[in-house]
Amino acid sequence: MLLCWILFCTAAIYLDRQNPENQAWKSEDETQQAAAGGTRAESEDAGEAQTRQTSAEPGQLYALSAVLMDGETGRVLYEKEGDVKRPMASTTKVMTCILALEHSRGDEVVEVSSRAAAQPDVQLNIIEGEQFYMEDLLYSLMLKSHNDTAVAIAEHIGGSVEGFAKMMNDKAIELGCTDTHFVTPNGLDEEDEGGIHSTTARDLARIMRYAIQNETFLKITQTREYSFWDLEHTRQFQVTNANAFLDMMDGVISGKTGFTADAGYCYVCALEREDRVFIVTLLGCGWPNHKTYKWSDSRTLLEYGLENYENRKIWQEPELEPVPVRDGVPPEGKLNGETEVSLICRHEQADEEQQLLLGAGEAVEVHYDLPRELKAPVKEGEVVGTVEYSLNGTILCQYPVETASTVEELDFLWCVEQVFHRFFQEK
Repeated sequence: MLLCWILFCTAAIYLDRQNPENQAWKSEDETQQAAAGGTRAESEDAGEAQTRQTSAEPGQLYALSAVLMDGETGRVLYEKEGDVKRPMASTTKVMTCILALEHSRGDEVVEVSSRAAAQPDVQLNIIEGEQFYMEDLLYSLMLKSHNDTAVAIAEHIGGSVEGFAKMMNDKAIELGCTDTHFVTPNGLDEEDEGGIHSTTARDLARIMRYAIQNETFLKITQTREYSFWDLEHTRQFQVTNANAFLDMMDGVISGKTGFTADAGYCYVCALEREDRVFIVTLLGCGWPNHKTYKWSDSRTLLEYGLENYENRKIWQEPELEPVPVRDGVPPEGKLNGETEVSLICRHEQADEEQQLLLGAGEAVEVHYDLPRELKAPVKEGEVVGTVEYSLNGTILCQYPVETASTVEELDFLWCVEQVFHRFFQEK
């Protein structure tokens, strides 16, 4: 008789645990924010984050195309016809310099060809057969923008101007510059079967962002004056930096000017201030006699960036509520009621310190992809969802959500053990 009573109690408990209506599952309203596949924006400004909103727009620009870019992430903060292809004149030499730094040593000897010596102004006036160290020619290239120097460098590295142009285009594709086509290493207006020598303000900003990560590039472009000799020590040269903007704003760390009849005045520069890095590119920024337009536009865009964008932390502590576990062993001392497991977001301490340049009205969104419930057994550390941080629809980072503990599966044997345990406890 006792055995029958125990079996009856066990069966009643087991069947009761199997009945969904008797389990304290979260209501639809409570769980919809964490439903599998669902997302929820945590930021109060989530609606505003879909569009860039700042306290003001930049003033009127002279340039036909312009871009202001976050130098840390590559995010475009402002653009004017940023994807329109235009000639870029001597801003081309940023790519020429980077390829030279990556494919040669400073002490390599470069011999001048007749083609290099015949380039039009601006010239260093090198002579066919003369030899120079690569390092010296790079200062000539970037400080005074010498066209003959650019061809000498290109032929030394690429075997020919055409071979070097292929290297330039390959590098552009590697950097994501799909609307750029290089024909010359010096930026002179030219065309081949692939099209005219051209880029976009957005692509040029990408190239500059890559270039300023090279310490030697920064050292060269920040130098105000430089002197050197040819290898035979028969002629001495002195070059001064044509980038006057280096001394027009605090924090300017690099830049390159350019001009051709087709391109007009062009300019690319980078500024670093208070842990913020901004890149400005300008194409078609006036024609003679308006060579100062590029300085005006650069200041306008950089001041706009400095006034409207600041670094803010990406990390927001995730709000992770416990998740019900169906058919799970209940908490100790209970025969029924809700069984649930806590969740944790797996991340490194450094993740909490990550920052992003944000404008007024912009906010990072937090999206959750979590289950409505779990099915026992559940192991500790089991990945059951994700927390995702995004801005304007672009994912910034994503972290796994794991269970904080183990929940065993409730079975008939467990129910028998509980009934026996409680029966003899009462005795």
